[in-house]
Amino acid sequence: MNKKYFISLSIAAALTIGSLPTLGTTANANSSVEDLKKQQEGVSSKKEEINGKIDEKKSEINQNISKQQEIQSQIAEISTKLKDTETKITEKTKEIDETTAEINKLKEEIEVLKQKIEERNELLKERARAIQEKGGSANYLDVLLGAESFGDFINRVTAVNTIVSADKKIMDEQKRDQAELEKKQEEVEGKLAELESTKASLESLKQDLDSQKAKKADLFKQLEAQQASLEVEKKDLQKESDELSKMEHQLEGEIQAEQARLAEMARQREIERKRQAEAEATKRAAEQQQATASSNRGGGSSSAAPAPAPSAPVSAGAWTAPAYGTITTNFGWDTLNGKQRFHYGTDIAASGSVPILAAADGYVIKSQYSSSYGNVVYITHSINGQTFTTVYAHMASSSVSSGQAVNKGDRIGYMGNTGYSFGQHLHFELHAGSWTASKSNAVNSRQYINF
Repeated sequence: MNKKYFISLSIAAALTIGSLPTLGTTANANSSVEDLKKQQEGVSSKKEEINGKIDEKKSEINQNISKQQEIQSQIAEISTKLKDTETKITEKTKEIDETTAEINKLKEEIEVLKQKIEERNELLKERARAIQEKGGSANYLDVLLGAESFGDFINRVTAVNTIVSADKKIMDEQKRDQAELEKKQEEVEGKLAELESTKASLESLKQDLDSQKAKKADLFKQLEAQQASLEVEKKDLQKESDELSKMEHQLEGEIQAEQARLAEMARQREIERKRQAEAEATKRAAEQQQATASSNRGGGSSSAAPAPAPSAPVSAGAWTAPAYGTITTNFGWDTLNGKQRFHYGTDIAASGSVPILAAADGYVIKSQYSSSYGNVVYITHSINGQTFTTVYAHMASSSVSSGQAVNKGDRIGYMGNTGYSFGQHLHFELHAGSWTASKSNAVNSRQYINF
C-alpha cells in the first residue's frame, strides 16, 4: 500500500468516526438504549473493518518476511557459489602460473636443445664436407687398404665402424630431440590454452554471480523498506482500532447507564404507585367511615363508586402473563433439531391475532428487529426495589418504542413468527437484573408468573 492510499484510508476512517456520536455526550434523556445500540453497532462494524485491514497487513508483513527469508537464502546460496568459484579461479590461476613457469623452464630447455641440435648440425655438415672432399666411402676403403698388418687392419676396421656408428647415433639423437621438442611444445601450449579457457569461464561465472547477488541484495532492501512501510500502516490501523475500542466501551457504559436510568425511573414509578395506592386506600377508608357515620345519622343512601375491576386477562399482583396460549417449551434443557440446548425462556404458542402484553410496569429499553429474535422488545421493571428485565421475541409487530413507559397489561405488539422461529409463538424471557448476551441473569419466569 503506498503512502497516498494510506492517507486516503485514514481520512475515510476519520470521516466515518466523525459521523459517530461524540464521546461523553451520548447519554441524555433523548438518547434511547436503541439509539446507543445502533451507534455501538456502527462503531463495532467500523472496528471489525479496521481489524480486517490489520489482519490483511499482518498477512502482507508475513508474506514480506517469507520473501526476505527466501531472498536471504538465495543470497547465501549465491555467496557459497561465489566463494567456490573464487576458490576455483585461485586454483586455476595458480595452475596457470605453474604452467607458465613450466613453459618458461621448457623454453630454456628448448634453447639448450636447439643449441645441441645446432652443434650436431654443424658436426654433420663438417662430416658431409669431409666425405665430399675425400670421396666419401672410398676414403674409408683407403684407410682399410693402408693397413700394414692384419692387426692394424682390425684396428682400422674397428675405428671406421666407430666413426660410422657415431655418425648414425648423432643423426638418431637429432631426430629424437626434434620430435621431443615438438611434443613438449604441443603439450604445454595445449595445457596453457585449456587453463586460460577454464579461467575465463570461471571469471564469467563469477561476474554473473556478482550480478545476481547485487540484484538480490537490492530486492532485499526493497522488501525491508516495504516491510517498514507495512509496519507503520499496521500501527496506524491498530491505533484507530484502539480508539474505536475506547468508543465502543464508552458507548457500552452509556448503554448501561441508560438502562440504569430507565430502571431507576421504573423504581421511582413503583414507589409513586405504592404511595398513590396507599393514599387511595386512606381516602377510601376515610370515605367509608364518613359514609357509615352519615348512614347512622340517617343520611342519604349514596355511597362511593366501586373500584373498577382489572381488565381481563391481566392478573392481580405485580406480574401478569404476557400472552395466553399453549406452553410449547419450558425454561431449561431441551432438544432442538436433534441437538441438546438450554432454553432460556418460555415459549407460548397460539393461532390468530394474539396480543402481547407487558408483564409488569416498566420502561421499554429497546424495540428492534434481529436475525435471531425477529421483532423483539426489552422492558426494564422495578418490583419491590429489585430490577428485572423481560424479553418478548418473534413478534409479528411491535407497538412501543425505546424509552416509552408501559403499564402491566399494556399491549406492546402481536404474536408472530419472525427471526429464527418455527411457527407462530412468543418466546418470553425473564432476567433478574439486566439482560446480557450470555443470559447469565435468566430465571424461570414461572417463579413469578402464573401462566
